[in-house]
Amino acid sequence: MSDAQPAQDPENRPFKRVLLKLSGEAFCKAPGFGVDPDELELIAGEIKEAATQGVQVAVVVGGGNIIRGAELAKSGDVAQATADYMGMLGTVINALALREALTNIGIDSRVMSAIEVRAVAEPFIRARAIRHLEKGRVVILAAGTGNPFFTTDTCAALRARELDCDVLLKATKVDGVYSADPKLDPTAERYDRLTFADAMAKNLRVMDMTALAMCQEQAIPVVIFEFKKPGNIRRMVGGERLGTLVYNADRPPVGIS
Repeated sequence: MSDAQPAQDPENRPFKRVLLKLSGEAFCKAPGFGVDPDELELIAGEIKEAATQGVQVAVVVGGGNIIRGAELAKSGDVAQATADYMGMLGTVINALALREALTNIGIDSRVMSAIEVRAVAEPFIRARAIRHLEKGRVVILAAGTGNPFFTTDTCAALRARELDCDVLLKATKVDGVYSADPKLDPTAERYDRLTFADAMAKNLRVMDMTALAMCQEQAIPVVIFEFKKPGNIRRMVGGERLGTLVYNADRPPVGIS
C-alpha cells in the first residue's frame, strides 16, 4: 500500500466532496464471502489517501458479500421486501468493519444508516452528514435508501445529490465500461466517455437504470473505475482521468479533464 500523499491546497482541488460507491464484493476475495482483513485494509488505505488530499469523502457500501436479497427472494421462501431488508443489514456489517479499519489508521469516520440501528450507527440525517463531512470525517452510508426494491446504486445517486457531491465514483472490478463483457469478448470496446443517453440507449451495465436516470436528471457525473489498483482513488480525487466518465452532453463536468 502506498503512503498517503500530502494534502492539496484547497484552492487547487478539482473536487470539494465526492461520493464513493463500493460493492460488497470489494470487502472479500473472489469468489469469497464475508469480510476479508486484507481487502478491508486495502479499502481503508485507499480511502485514507483520498481523505488526506483534503477532499470530503462519503462512502456508500453494498452488502453482496454478506447476502444478496434479490437472489434469496428468487427461491420463493422469502418475500422480496424482507430479502431486501436483510441485504440492508448486510451493508451495516460492512460499514461497521470499514469504520473500525479507518479508525485504526487514524481516520475519523461515522456510520450513518437509513434504517434505525442506534446501538451501532447514527440515523442518516442530511444536515448532520454534511456537518461530519465539513469536519473532515469520512461518512459511511449504510442500509441503502432504507426502502426495499431499490439498489445501493440508487442509494449512491440519491446520497450524491443530497450531499451536494461533485462526482459519484463507482468502484468496480474492471477499468471502465465496455461494449461487451471483455472476459467473453476480446473485441469489446472500452469507452473513455459516455453520455447518460448513450449508456441507457445501449443498455450498458453502468448502474441500474433508476440510478442512471437520477444521475442524468440531477447532472451528477459518474466515473466507473477499477478500485483494486492501489492509488486509483487518490488519483481520481486529484482530477486524473481514469476509467469511464458518464455525463450529460449539455453539461460537461467540472474538475475532470
